Amino acid sequence: MRKTVLTLAALALIASPVFAGKYNKKINIGQKAPDFSGVAAVDAKGTDTSVSLNDIKEDVVVVGFLADHCPYVKAIYDRLNDFSSTYKGKSVKLVAIAVSGKGTRNSDDLNAIKELRTKDKKFNFTYGFDESQDIGRAYNATNTPQFFVLDKARTIRYQGAFDNAPLKEADASKFYVKDAVNALLDGKEPTVTETQQVGCGISYDKR
Repeated sequence: MRKTVLTLAALALIASPVFAGKYNKKINIGQKAPDFSGVAAVDAKGTDTSVSLNDIKEDVVVVGFLADHCPYVKAIYDRLNDFSSTYKGKSVKLVAIAVSGKGTRNSDDLNAIKELRTKDKKFNFTYGFDESQDIGRAYNATNTPQFFVLDKARTIRYQGAFDNAPLKEADASKFYVKDAVNALLDGKEPTVTETQQVGCGISYDKR
């Protein structure tokens, strides 16, 4: 049985504000995805690695911003493992990145990811940590979890939530990331290109 990590009474649903009908005031659907390189990570086998967008060979890339301290992220781990398994060998790459600020960094950094992987959760996708927070800023990531689906040309074709059930998998009836990925694999336009990201707010360190 999957573990449920929910304390609804203690959580307030945090979502990014809407700007002119968009949920991300910096990133537009159809624009080139911001590049990133040399992100320290752990791969699906538990091996230390680094991730660079230009080095990814798969046709479709899903970039997910996560943070293990967040109950919304803990609630989606099994779904991400299922997603990665479903698309194995289908030219789809899931890359998870934590960009947590100083307040939660010790809970979300690469050491925490490694410990989580060995003691609690076996991930079958690459999971990295960007201490500089540059990647999160470039994508204007505001919440965890938050997802971006990139096509072969590394154009952003979907951004927002994974599905419409942030805390309880059984309640999901709309599968935004999967639908976008399937459309791209079929050579079609995703029907839904943007949804509101829901989860824990990302705290960026002052510069």
